Amino acid sequence: MARNAQGEFIWYELLTSDVKAAAAFYGSLLGWSCQAVDTTAPDGYHLFRVDDREVGGLMQLPTGSDCPAAEPGWIGYIGVDDVDATARALLADGASQLVPPTDIPGVGRFAVIADPQGAVFTIMRGAMEERSRAFSPGDLGHCQWNELATSDLEVALAFYSRHFGWSKADRMPICEDGIYQILEKDGCTFGAIMNILAQDQRPAWGFYFAVEDIDAALARATAGGGRLLHEPSEIPGGEFILHGLDPQGARFALVGPRKQV
Repeated sequence: MARNAQGEFIWYELLTSDVKAAAAFYGSLLGWSCQAVDTTAPDGYHLFRVDDREVGGLMQLPTGSDCPAAEPGWIGYIGVDDVDATARALLADGASQLVPPTDIPGVGRFAVIADPQGAVFTIMRGAMEERSRAFSPGDLGHCQWNELATSDLEVALAFYSRHFGWSKADRMPICEDGIYQILEKDGCTFGAIMNILAQDQRPAWGFYFAVEDIDAALARATAGGGRLLHEPSEIPGGEFILHGLDPQGARFALVGPRKQV
């Protein structure tokens, strides 16, 4: 199968202050195995897997002068055809560059970008001509949805649409003044953009991973030291979502049915 088209999410990566603890937490929560693949970096680079499928990466959060304001969190990778050309276009359109185009031998070329409102994402072209399955709706343990909370929905929508070929799908009201703008690419929905609802929240991408039972997953998360940010809430289609903080403070989101009676 051919590589992902420009503008598709291809990877998810957790930067954390404690690699071993994070691997244990998400292993219990989502059934992920974790394997080190690069021992040259501090604490190595690790791959999260469900069965034989790679679903994400795990690495030590940079500290000190290299990344003074960094904190634990998930970052999404958007596939592009040309990292350098896309980075130049994004910067010319008001984005900021956190890491310039850089090669990872045998893996690909990437750059880390903050959009004009400050939400961070990575662009990448992989070295191999194969399709990523990290974003795989319907598969347990995989990312199901990509959600941007921003300070200006319409400006952010126009920015990403110009560079990644995204378009509007349905719009849903989520509160008195809030709109949930669903996104699609090539006829397939994959995420949404919404305005920030909490005053202390900063623009950021969030990613929903699939679980078999939302209540059982909640119990595992709290038993593992995670902190719930809100009770599971129902979404259209009958599934439930929840948001939490892992023990190192990275925000995570889950989606799945409610099976307990």
